Amino acid sequence: MQSVYDAVGGDDGLRRLAHAWHERVLADEVVSHAFSHGFHPEHTERLAAYWIEALGGPAAYTDAYGTESSVVRMHSGNGPHEEMDRRAIACFDQALTDIGLTENDRLRSVLYDYFAWATTVSMTQYTGSASDVPAGLSIPRWSWDGLVTD
Repeated sequence: MQSVYDAVGGDDGLRRLAHAWHERVLADEVVSHAFSHGFHPEHTERLAAYWIEALGGPAAYTDAYGTESSVVRMHSGNGPHEEMDRRAIACFDQALTDIGLTENDRLRSVLYDYFAWATTVSMTQYTGSASDVPAGLSIPRWSWDGLVTD
């Protein structure tokens, strides 16, 4: 069985999805606040690399940019933000449509479930302080059956 990474179109498919999501969140009045102080000029490329690795592709993020610990630290220490999370997930759902992912319900559902989990569980574990994030975390992998546990 092909990976989620392959089913979405590999590197190119996930770059398109990252670009579509980023455009959506910048236009959203609530989620755009997270980017109001600026963002890395390669944000979309880095996001795509992260998703490539998380969804069964090569270690695109850890080979070039950092670890799960560094990603979680970037998203930590801001307190709870449930409304922003809900809106970010809605933007992701819209981005799936933007890239033409409307016919494959299973793939769309798996991608949606991954993003919702990553947004509401993985990235929100350390709302108090980024310094609470432990070193050495690995990027969680997601398959057709959900979170891959070793």
